[in-house]
Amino acid sequence: MEEEKKTSLGLDENVEGALAYLLGWLTGILFLLLEKESDFVRFHAMQSTITFLAITVIDIIFGAIPFFGWILGSLVTLIGLILWILGMVKAYQGEYYKFPIVGEIAEKQIKSFNI
Repeated sequence: MEEEKKTSLGLDENVEGALAYLLGWLTGILFLLLEKESDFVRFHAMQSTITFLAITVIDIIFGAIPFFGWILGSLVTLIGLILWILGMVKAYQGEYYKFPIVGEIAEKQIKSFNI
């Protein structure tokens, strides 16, 4: 079995990657700012940030629409819950799992900004 790599914060990469999803975009931004070495953690932090900021904005927009907005907002929230669990599980398993659409954007952002 392969030994877990440590991050600049002293945690195992898979643990820190999973923690990047814990509070959605908040922990995503936190780990983007704090993690200096691990591309694995930075990828998951960026993916978490983009995904959950988008979901938050969409929920706010749908919240302003009577009735149907509530239904659509609930659907978006359910999708967010699924992505939240999936992101934490895949990161903890040590996988560079990319969400549809957002995963590619996150990967490009990490490479281009070399955060």
